[in-house]
Amino acid sequence: MITKIVSGGQTGADRGALDAAIYGHVPHGGWCPKGRLAEDGTIPRKYDLKETDSKNYLQRTEWNVRDTDCTLVFTYGPVSGGTKRTVDFAAKHGKSCHVADLKGTDSKLVVKHICSWLLGQIEE
Repeated sequence: MITKIVSGGQTGADRGALDAAIYGHVPHGGWCPKGRLAEDGTIPRKYDLKETDSKNYLQRTEWNVRDTDCTLVFTYGPVSGGTKRTVDFAAKHGKSCHVADLKGTDSKLVVKHICSWLLGQIEE
């Protein structure tokens, strides 16, 4: 059972996860940079996020990975940049991480793999 959705509140999948949690009445939270800094300005207050003591995006990323049981990453092609750091932080902290690559993959198959992975996390 998913008990909480954790995200850093950036644009795209991060906010999509938080919006889905709000819509589904699933508790949500996570760390965001000091000042609620985001690529598009300020992260809206409707998201229940705690600010780190730094504006450094990597601190937020590592703390979110560190404080969760597992991490789901969406990509469109190979992981790179901050997304790669997320995967690296999961390995560093011994956390399960699943990368769902949406590029050139049947969406039904991606969903099937995500569901299988999530069920495995629940059973552990």
